Amino acid sequence: MSHEARLAELGLILPPVTPPAFDYVPAVVHAGLVWVSGQLPRAADGSLPHLGRLGDGVDVETGRKAAELCAMQALAVLRAATGSLDHVARAIKVTGFVASAPGFIDQPKVIDAASKLFGTVFGDSGRHARSAIGVAMLPRGVPVEIEFVFALKGA
Repeated sequence: MSHEARLAELGLILPPVTPPAFDYVPAVVHAGLVWVSGQLPRAADGSLPHLGRLGDGVDVETGRKAAELCAMQALAVLRAATGSLDHVARAIKVTGFVASAPGFIDQPKVIDAASKLFGTVFGDSGRHARSAIGVAMLPRGVPVEIEFVFALKGA
């Protein structure tokens, strides 16, 4: 089954790509790879429904929802950059940043929600290398920001 067909079968509708607010591009396609800029957890209407830090008012489940939103944004950017998710050979790397209060140690549990979504959409080709990093704060006060690298077919 194609990746686009799988996305439709799951009933997942990708959000619009949010234009960058600063001097960068949402994705760079180079040498058979797509480097997706850090994505914030935006809802389909462009709002940021989750704010704060894990371990300080934001629980792991809310962090996981934020990570899923980041992954959905990444898929939208990926589709816009390549024309179709069917051009994707595999996910290569996920780097997740989790705004964390002192003592919070469950960053991998939070970022795992994005990893799980890629496995659901891409199957085995959704498996990837990953880092889950705790940071003091993230842009606009969001709890999660994730950047991604994908490989294209035929590259």
